[in-house]
Amino acid sequence: MRIAFYPGTIDPITTGHLDLIRRALRLFDRVIVAVGIGRDKAPMFTMEERMAYVTDAVRGLDGVEVRPFDGLLVDVVREAGAHAIVRGLRAVSDFEYEFQMALMNRRLESEIETVFLMPSESYTYLNSTVVKEVARLGGNVGGLVPEMVERALVERRAGRNS
Repeated sequence: MRIAFYPGTIDPITTGHLDLIRRALRLFDRVIVAVGIGRDKAPMFTMEERMAYVTDAVRGLDGVEVRPFDGLLVDVVREAGAHAIVRGLRAVSDFEYEFQMALMNRRLESEIETVFLMPSESYTYLNSTVVKEVARLGGNVGGLVPEMVERALVERRAGRNS
């Protein structure tokens, strides 16, 4: 079985993430969407909320598993039985960081490959940070995130917990 590991803070999940998950399913039998702790970031949503949003968003996609992760990526990938890490490249600006990470991961574990996927053109500008900023400023994020996430972002802006 060909298993891929798609890691990220995923704060929150966007339609761009879902596009990459669907693309990965064309190449792999199983895709593990791994929601990271995000220690070096300040996530808007808790781990439990992010896990719930991702789980809801991928419901109905056969071959997708959602799990939390913490620790050295190659160790977690190996423990999951995966042989590939899926990463998205939206623009040239993503490439340098992702390339460095892929080379370090290869050095740490030569049997794990990194696979770069490009999203649909309509998602090349989309990332979680932009979505959160648009929502924070009162902009419409409909169509950029699943409905459950859109509601949560509106509630956060209104000062209520989701």
